[in-house]
Amino acid sequence: MMLNFKPFTLSLRDRTLVLDRPQIMGIVNVTPDSFYSASRTFDVDSLEKKVEQMVSEGVDIFDIGAYSTRPGADDVSPEEELRRLQRGMEVVKRMAPNIPVSIDTFRANVARTCVEEMGADIVNDVSGGTLDADMAATMGQLDVPYILMHMRGTPATMQQFTDYPGGVVADVVADLKAKMEHFREQGCRQVILDPGFGFSKTLEQNYELMNGLVAFHDLNAPLLVGISRKSMIFRLLGTSSAESLEGTTVLNTIAMLAGSHILRVHDVRAAVEARTILEELDKTKA
Repeated sequence: MMLNFKPFTLSLRDRTLVLDRPQIMGIVNVTPDSFYSASRTFDVDSLEKKVEQMVSEGVDIFDIGAYSTRPGADDVSPEEELRRLQRGMEVVKRMAPNIPVSIDTFRANVARTCVEEMGADIVNDVSGGTLDADMAATMGQLDVPYILMHMRGTPATMQQFTDYPGGVVADVVADLKAKMEHFREQGCRQVILDPGFGFSKTLEQNYELMNGLVAFHDLNAPLLVGISRKSMIFRLLGTSSAESLEGTTVLNTIAMLAGSHILRVHDVRAAVEARTILEELDKTKA
């Protein structure tokens, strides 16, 4: 079923992560204002419950974020972002020491502190290096995998930049290719690509991207898809983020069929179950 899947291997700080099946990345938001309210885990007690639940459901990677990127979200100082990330890292490292941890930040200095002092394994940057000019050089020095996402502008202005003269798939592929080459020139050897669903795209463009996911394999890098409970689901269906689990599971299944390597999700169990079903279909096909 997963016809386009190509395995990759990532070198983390103290281990190797083999992407020989889709990896389920669980979102841990140490924020009071994330767009999906049920994902907010601002205090230690709620963080512990979330981490325990995700571990029991089979999470492969944690992604800890402390700066909401929804339009209209409050600005967070680097100092406050680091305080929140440290709170999340301490809980995850204590409760799940063997599960890799990604840090969701667009700030190079925050990334450096999280990797060098807190033990983060991966850096996940929604801006693809556009919001901090030091990110590429910093990632070259840190030598950990970097998730390069496509976005134009800032989270506050991104929906003003949805014009893609060559078509959204071709233009996003070209943009990610150029940025990946820039990061590699700076010494960042391990780049994971994220098309940036919901960032600088209209509702229709998000579905064009989903239809065109296989085009990203031409860049010869692992592919991450993050569509969990996003507006491309609930705006289309006339519902809300809280009612978007079924739509998320459908799109995650399509993403896996298109060969995606990492699914970034709020709901680990649903994604793990979808993967299990696809893998069983793979095993039993004639």
